[in-house]
Amino acid sequence: MLNILLAIPFPQSSDGEEVVGLLFGACSFIISIALIILILVGLWKMFEKAGQPGWASIIPIYNTYIILEIIGRPWWWLLLLLIPFVNIVVWLLVCIDVAKAFGKDALVWGFILLFLLSGVGFVMLGFSDAKYQGPVALG
Repeated sequence: MLNILLAIPFPQSSDGEEVVGLLFGACSFIISIALIILILVGLWKMFEKAGQPGWASIIPIYNTYIILEIIGRPWWWLLLLLIPFVNIVVWLLVCIDVAKAFGKDALVWGFILLFLLSGVGFVMLGFSDAKYQGPVALG
């Protein structure tokens, strides 16, 4: 079996192809890191607008717990976000509540920007003039 695998010729790449691949990979990595930093800065600013510590936005799972506090949902909604398919509906409701908590439209901000384009919406909330109006889901 090993002889058969060794007999298969592998395509050889030229040095130019390796350089192009390296540059493409490096550019993709740099752009990805820049986007991640931009999203984290937007989340940080959004958390601070809501009176929460900005550093909480960079800690996975805890940041979702803080978002639930911002909108006034109970902590056990975090458990609902771990259930497949249920998490989609719950996250949609969370996004709509976040939009309402910052005085924004539920359809445009809640559904389109926060749910469908999650990173874009949270960055826009962080950098916009939106004011936190308090939890909307109490009761």
